[in-house]
Amino acid sequence: MKDENINVLDEIHKGACMGQDAIHFTLDKVEDEKLKGVLKKQYSDYEEIAQRIEEIYPEYNNGEPHKTGAMTKTMTWYGIEMKTLTDKSNSKIAELLLQGVNMGIIEGRKILNQKEMDQKVRDIVDKYVTMQETSVEVLKEYL
Repeated sequence: MKDENINVLDEIHKGACMGQDAIHFTLDKVEDEKLKGVLKKQYSDYEEIAQRIEEIYPEYNNGEPHKTGAMTKTMTWYGIEMKTLTDKSNSKIAELLLQGVNMGIIEGRKILNQKEMDQKVRDIVDKYVTMQETSVEVLKEYL
């Protein structure tokens, strides 16, 4: 089960890093202060999850949790740049972020339903999924 815990922590950490990257690449395009505040809160939530994983990771592995690679970051940045080239509306920004959030929810739910893991790891995954499900509800208001 130790390997499962490591795999789960790695996957959720990558998802949290990807969420942070997407928000970072998007934030400068947002003009609406209320939406900026929402995105900053979501960024903080992702950061908190990533930090919690980094805190407990040494209990399972001597290394560091997986992060998004340079190529993935570049592709995320490029995708956001291209999709907001002609439309930087709140609706477009929310749509782009919702696509990523939905992928995170699907991955998180699959992990919760299919993997055995320690309770503290399960709590992190549950928090990650719950945070993203809340994000969906908030971002839908901007579509």
